[in-house]
Amino acid sequence: MKKLPHPLRRAALPLALSCAFAPVFAQTVAADLPDTVVTATRSAQPLADVLADVTLIDRAQIEASGAVNVADLLQRQAGLELSRNGGPGTTTSLFMRGAENRFTAVYIDGIRLDTQATGGAPWETLALAQVERIEIVRGPAAAVYGSDAIAGVVQIFTRKGEGSFSPYVGVGVGSYRTGKLEAGFSGRNGAVDYALGLARDASRGFDSRESGNTDLDGYRQTALSGRLGWQIDQAHRLELTGTHTDMKADYDGYTAGLDDLSHSRLATLGASWAAQWSARYSTRLSVSESQHRYETLPSPYLSRTTLRNVLLQNEWRQGGHLVTAALERREDRLLNDPIDQGRHQNAIALGYGYSSGAHTLQVNLRHDRDSEFGGQTTGGVAYGYSFAPGWRVTGAAGTAFRVPTLYQRFSDYGNPDLVPEKSRNVELGVHWAQGASRLGVTAYRNRVTNLITFGAAGPCGSVYGCYENTGRAILRGVTLSGAHKLGGVNLSGSLDLQDPRDAATGNLLARRAKRILKLGADTRVADWTLGAEVQASSRRYDNAANTTVLGGYGLVNLYASTTLAREWTLLARIDNLGDKNYQVASGYNTPGRTFYLGLRWTPKF
Repeated sequence: MKKLPHPLRRAALPLALSCAFAPVFAQTVAADLPDTVVTATRSAQPLADVLADVTLIDRAQIEASGAVNVADLLQRQAGLELSRNGGPGTTTSLFMRGAENRFTAVYIDGIRLDTQATGGAPWETLALAQVERIEIVRGPAAAVYGSDAIAGVVQIFTRKGEGSFSPYVGVGVGSYRTGKLEAGFSGRNGAVDYALGLARDASRGFDSRESGNTDLDGYRQTALSGRLGWQIDQAHRLELTGTHTDMKADYDGYTAGLDDLSHSRLATLGASWAAQWSARYSTRLSVSESQHRYETLPSPYLSRTTLRNVLLQNEWRQGGHLVTAALERREDRLLNDPIDQGRHQNAIALGYGYSSGAHTLQVNLRHDRDSEFGGQTTGGVAYGYSFAPGWRVTGAAGTAFRVPTLYQRFSDYGNPDLVPEKSRNVELGVHWAQGASRLGVTAYRNRVTNLITFGAAGPCGSVYGCYENTGRAILRGVTLSGAHKLGGVNLSGSLDLQDPRDAATGNLLARRAKRILKLGADTRVADWTLGAEVQASSRRYDNAANTTVLGGYGLVNLYASTTLAREWTLLARIDNLGDKNYQVASGYNTPGRTFYLGLRWTPKF
């Protein structure tokens, strides 16, 4: 591949012009999105009271993105990087603030997702079609969620029925013979609300590797989601949610001549009961299960992860005070021949929030009792002070942990003596907001110990190497984020200056850049909404030794949408306008210039 010029030098002028109002185009909340956040503390909070570094993404932004799955959309947000072994549907990792993929806790409608094989959410399986909104919380949240939330939390909310019966149908076509079809309906009838959606995506794809099989690596994805709610009376509500995604993707492995295929299935099911016992006291009981199945052919590999959760959340509100107490039971199980192992965790979590005048405080404490590793206690404290109109300074400190996956302990490469990975994080932020304009600067330092790495042969049965607790990492950085309206143009963007390093060797962690720039702009021209996005990343290294370089790159995306009639919406996108040749994983290609055209029908009754 040819070496690309440094993209951040080219972006210096637009950055200089826009840094006063820069950052993440989803950082500001759209007017039609409720200004509440659930994910930060597992309790509904006004956005103004949230002390964590939060991004909200609404349905309008999702539809305009043209993204195939959740990971494609999230990589456009501040503090997030994507690594993928080929096209959509292939193994995908998402790094938040430079942390490992497994250090981000992921939920769909409160249902936990994870793989007990590789660790972390199966991003390539998370479809976007029925997603209503996404909340991103950066920074450790183990004091609220337990194991996994070392870097942060991503929660995906599917559609909920509101108003009268509302159907929709959408179709789309794009490069690489890509086709999309989605349909569904939602609404409310008296005390019952409902939503159901089905989507099908397919593409012939492109050749994902420069060497090996010279074939097209496409994908076929089918996604289904549903939600049913019953408002029994003013105090009680029952709700049932479920999703199912089936993804088949071609990929190029390491054996020439094989027509490699991966088949992933992800299913979630959850039931909850919410009770408002008084104006001050409420409870929520939820029971959920998620299952992830991953198989490759003709190279035989099969892995199945099952997660079960029971959560009882209690809330007491009085004035500016919010007290929470939760009991949680988590169960993990992995079937990966010859592994058939399980474990569980029982936890108690306490939280206290206070907001009055210029002061905001949040304190959380949690104790997890793991069936393998015993007690793990985590805590977090955050404080915010509004020192002038529109201005607020925030500070936070927290601890977090992640227990080893069952594969890391019991596979041929496993080490039964592994201990949980742990972290300590501190951060400081300054934020300004006035009307539609926002500006924020957040500096953080996260120290990870007992980091699990793949080392030399030793305490396991494999001659190729074993998992071991030998790593230490320092994840530090500064994120600038914000938005501003200049005339009729909405400007937004983010700049991440990060330094995620191996504390022992001083090397950068693999596939993570030191500088990441993302800018966005949109405006109205006649009946059209026109927008542009810029994504730029400095060079990275593909390996821990920092000997294999992944060149920096810069991408420009354009989109336009309009309402053709009262019930028809047209969307057009061009991604990678400059047809840049770049890689996010060594040896694996990425899409060149692509086009997409979508049409959506939403009748009004």
